[in-house]
Amino acid sequence: MKTPKFQLQRILPFAKQVLSSLLEEGDTAVDATMGNGHDTEFLAKAVGRTGLVYAFDIQQAALEATRNRLGPLVSRTELILGSHANMAERVPAGVTAVMFNLGFLPSAEEAFVITTGETTIPAIRAALSLLKPGGIISIAVYDGHPGGAAERDAVLGFVQQLDAKDYQVIRYGTMNSLSSPPFLLLIEKSSW
Repeated sequence: MKTPKFQLQRILPFAKQVLSSLLEEGDTAVDATMGNGHDTEFLAKAVGRTGLVYAFDIQQAALEATRNRLGPLVSRTELILGSHANMAERVPAGVTAVMFNLGFLPSAEEAFVITTGETTIPAIRAALSLLKPGGIISIAVYDGHPGGAAERDAVLGFVQQLDAKDYQVIRYGTMNSLSSPPFLLLIEKSSW
């Protein structure tokens, strides 16, 4: 049997593959949901020594976990303890990539804190305004937890209304799972 040249991937590796083909040395990127720092670390490596990653989270535990994960890469980042809804106040225009990983902070010792449509929609709107032409926003949507379905519906309702002349929106995910499988949304800002 012939080995395929292309293999299907889970949503986060696929998002990283797409963004790594886009990001270059010196670019600016945003991790809108810092969490444990995995996406921040990926972005910090992708933008190189002269790039910068802005990373947001409302939980001190997320900021500390991310700082520990980054080690010397922390010099390529600005870790922000605050809501991603305020992204436009902290990030300059001309961003190449923005990553959202919706849901909750895995293994958090604090109370169960989730992302919600009330802050995620303004954050996506801000990300769209900051994105340079040809830039991409990736949104990993997890809806299998309490509150997840409401956020999913809000996000889908918002992105479905984006003008097709200005943005291309792609949905990628597993269709044959018995549970609520996560899925990925990719939004590309038109470059014409």
